[in-house]
Amino acid sequence: MPGKTACFTIAGLTMLGTISQTAAGGRAVECYEPVRSPAVYDTVYEDVMISPPGQQVDYIAPIYGTRERVVMTVPAQVTYQVVPAVTRTVYRTVRIDGGGYSWEWRVVHGRKVLCKVWHKARYERVAKTVVIRPERTRRVVIPAQYDRIAQEVLVRPEQRRIIDVPASYQTVARRVLVREGSSGWRRVHIPRHCQD
Repeated sequence: MPGKTACFTIAGLTMLGTISQTAAGGRAVECYEPVRSPAVYDTVYEDVMISPPGQQVDYIAPIYGTRERVVMTVPAQVTYQVVPAVTRTVYRTVRIDGGGYSWEWRVVHGRKVLCKVWHKARYERVAKTVVIRPERTRRVVIPAQYDRIAQEVLVRPEQRRIIDVPASYQTVARRVLVREGSSGWRRVHIPRHCQD
């Protein structure tokens, strides 16, 4: 490239000298015109990462259900009761007075006399309570009471799952320079003006 630049520079100087000669009435031996090559670009498509890879935690909520079960609401109890005695009334005749003789003052026909009096024995019916079965203490067991209730139970516990998330890419277009633009001089042939 430096050599080419030097050639162009020399050519330019020569041309300038030629122009000067032409202007002065001389004959043009070589003629050049400026040449410019535009830069050449191309579109390149490439994948660009827009989000890096990572991990995502996925939570699955627990599942609960209802189960019916029998529970004891009142425990068994033991108490003691007094059973009264069983009695019966029995009647019997008893002698309350043995009878016999006794002396008594009496008024007979207006006269007060002491008399010997005979008395019969006296009897009386007396009631008596007889115990057939005595009083006792009885042990009483009160059974427990049960009831059916609905209870919440865990069917499936909470789950945690780690998911690998890949990187995300996007295709983008980028303009790249293929060849830089350049400028220089090109020799031209013009009849009757610029001849070899």
